[in-house]
Amino acid sequence: MGKKITKRVIQYELLGFGIVLILLWIDELLDLPHLCGAPKTIINWQECLLETLYVTALAVPVILATKRYLKRIKYLESFVRVCSFCKKVRVGNEWVPMEQFLQSHYTETEFSHGLCSKCLKEQYGIQSRAQDND
Repeated sequence: MGKKITKRVIQYELLGFGIVLILLWIDELLDLPHLCGAPKTIINWQECLLETLYVTALAVPVILATKRYLKRIKYLESFVRVCSFCKKVRVGNEWVPMEQFLQSHYTETEFSHGLCSKCLKEQYGIQSRAQDND
């Protein structure tokens, strides 16, 4: 989850809280219930300011919590599930070879296989020249 997504989610939350604030003020200024047949009321600036303060006080912890939760989701999504036996990587519901996963998710690098000095000695009993120099 990138910064673009986090920014977009926060923007939507701010837009939502902004719309609520606009509706509060429109209701106070136009006396919307009066338009539907309710008795007319005078503009109550103190009540509207208090409601604005309530909405703003609610918006701050919601936005901070959203940022924290999105950061946590990004952290959890960064884990790569690897089979402990065959080393395939889980992508959705499918297990794909490590090389295929790395090529499609991280780089355009081509892969080639080889043997490290330890495996060369353990599997074939051959000591590599690189190991001789150690």
